[in-house]
Amino acid sequence: MKGQNKLFIAIIIALVIGVGIGGFVHTQYPESAEPFSKNIKLLGTVFIRLVQMIIAPLVFTTLVVGIAKMSDIKMIGRVGTKAMLWFISASLVSLFIGLILVNWLEPGHITKLPIQDAASAEELLKSSKGFSMEDFVKHIIPKSIFEAFATNEVLQIVVFSIMFGIALANLGEEYSQPVIKLFDIVAHGILKMVGYIMWFAPLGVLGAIAAVVATNGFEIFKVYAIYLRDFFFALAILWLVLLLVGYLILGNRLFELLKRIKAPLLIAFSTTSSEAVFPKLVEELERFGCNNRVVSFILPLGYSFNLDGSMMYMTFASIFIAQIYGIEMTVGQQITMLLVLMLTSKGIAGVPRASLVIIVATCSMFGIPPEGIALILPIDHFCDMGRSMTNVLGNALATSAVSKWEGQLENHGGNM
Repeated sequence: MKGQNKLFIAIIIALVIGVGIGGFVHTQYPESAEPFSKNIKLLGTVFIRLVQMIIAPLVFTTLVVGIAKMSDIKMIGRVGTKAMLWFISASLVSLFIGLILVNWLEPGHITKLPIQDAASAEELLKSSKGFSMEDFVKHIIPKSIFEAFATNEVLQIVVFSIMFGIALANLGEEYSQPVIKLFDIVAHGILKMVGYIMWFAPLGVLGAIAAVVATNGFEIFKVYAIYLRDFFFALAILWLVLLLVGYLILGNRLFELLKRIKAPLLIAFSTTSSEAVFPKLVEELERFGCNNRVVSFILPLGYSFNLDGSMMYMTFASIFIAQIYGIEMTVGQQITMLLVLMLTSKGIAGVPRASLVIIVATCSMFGIPPEGIALILPIDHFCDMGRSMTNVLGNALATSAVSKWEGQLENHGGNM
């Protein structure tokens, strides 16, 4: 685990340097903050794009190999059912925690936020207006697998990969084995690339953090202190629940898992991208002792259906906007909103700023001014840091739990 520790330390150092550089530019050279942010953000863009480059082929090869190697359709169904039960339960718990805490803390009634120009939310408003069941279906089922690969539509790739993997599993070893072997080699080759790409992470973290601090400065934390405080308190409660459930299932091995995934958690927090750590998470979960077939099957599904941090944020932000505008919602309306969010959020995996798009669509549905999203846009980056980190934790726990239930969790993974 020496290399892992070096990476973790490098990311921490980059995070501190990024905040320092951003703060220096904001205070000393405010007129240069915007061009500086635009340029230094490229470091983050390079890292994210390097990771995005390998996500589609990695999801496709690992998922196809994982399902094809299972060969037993009953096993595929059993593992899939356990995974979906975890995903649905975790999503409902996350939504409820967000709903309960935003009603208890009432940040929208206390916080005096500056009036934002609704034009800043214009793009999101346009994105959400066309939201319908037809769009939902189109987003899940690929028209062309090549188009899905080109646009990194993870959910569409997952759908195609599951069908292709099941077909291979039923084709007979004579035909399926050469294909499985080829994809297995490709998957391992891509995982080897992960090791190289991850050393770009500290630069990506530095660029992303420096850009945000240079543009907004430290004042934004003061203005939005209550909202951020309440949101991160709600996230802490969600973490407590997830870790408690994880401990009940994994026992003391939970602490080993947390050590394993500390670098992915920090990268997700710093870059606001849970996608950025997908390849590294696959690697670390296999080293932890999770069966590679289970990891290959569940983790891509989790990235589409198990976004615990984003789920909690959706109820929290939606009710917060209603509070800001003084709109009182009955318990029945709030429960209905929760169920709507539960369904609609499952079809937008991989969409940029997906949580915000769904919040806008939901606000419109319940008579809450969707322009209210402009109020939280300035600090959405900081909320997204917590959301992304929580999404990664939720998926790591889901994969480990299902591996344990299947009796496929080794007691000794790779070297620490």
